[in-house]
Amino acid sequence: MYSLNVPVPSAVAHLASDLARELPEARARRRGEHTLVCKRLDGAGADAGHRSGAGGRPATAGRLDARVREAVAGTAPFAVRVAGVDQFSEAVTGPSPVVYLAVDSPGLLDLHRRFCESFEPVEGLESEDYTPHVTVARGGSAAAADALCERDVDPVEWTVEELQVYDAEHAQPVSTLSLPA
Repeated sequence: MYSLNVPVPSAVAHLASDLARELPEARARRRGEHTLVCKRLDGAGADAGHRSGAGGRPATAGRLDARVREAVAGTAPFAVRVAGVDQFSEAVTGPSPVVYLAVDSPGLLDLHRRFCESFEPVEGLESEDYTPHVTVARGGSAAAADALCERDVDPVEWTVEELQVYDAEHAQPVSTLSLPA
């Protein structure tokens, strides 16, 4: 599965890692694994064969990259703010609860809506159900998750100046797009 991601600054990854220590029974994200997904791109323009394209990349990645670049055209840098801790008490997939850093960004929401017009939304996770967030940890004690969500955190703000097409199967970005696009 591919996704369009916003790279998170080290201050956000550090905050998430620090908070995860308070959820010892949960599965925490390790540093370098923290992501802010703008839109999942599963199956978007993919061919089942995964033939190799230029540079040894799957041909699918090249076609997907072209579609993403077209959809992101005209996007200016935008502000993002992490302002608190929240949770999905019942996750759509995987272990629950999911404790996360809540993200506030009108620019990110606009970009997500635009991508939902070009790439089919994942039911239950995207479009009107989209909640921008950076996962801290999954599973573990509901009481510990509730307690952590009551905690105040110092806001972290940054300007998004690049986006990444991310390959979840190989856990790595396959391309980077600079903004303005």
